[in-house]
Amino acid sequence: MGDDVTVRIILAKLGLDGHDRGLKVVARILRDAGMEVIYLGLRQTTDSIIAAAEQEDADAIGLSMHNAGHMTLAPKMVEAVRAAQLDIPVVVGGIVPDDDLQPLLDAGVAAVLGPGSPAEDVARTVRDVVSANR
Repeated sequence: MGDDVTVRIILAKLGLDGHDRGLKVVARILRDAGMEVIYLGLRQTTDSIIAAAEQEDADAIGLSMHNAGHMTLAPKMVEAVRAAQLDIPVVVGGIVPDDDLQPLLDAGVAAVLGPGSPAEDVARTVRDVVSANR
């Protein structure tokens, strides 16, 4: 996908995790890469994220995980996207142990980005999963 196609991504913290610094950094990275970021912030639910994705005609959903809830929350988000009959990828960023990477991908998560991922990798990963989905 060329850079001339604007990507619209929802960024959110699902559940009670109160760590949002990394998500704010990712929002800036993606905006600087020319994407339209809809930043929902902390303490979102699958329903609030789905509603925003529908209203904003989002191309992707980005979730930040830092509280060890990724194995429960990320698959629930993927299920909610499918249940809403949306065809958009879910990308997870944050603290995810290596042993959990494949199970998350198997559950339908499109990509997982760890802490300290270079800005270029973050933007390229989002563009790649959106492009593969179009």
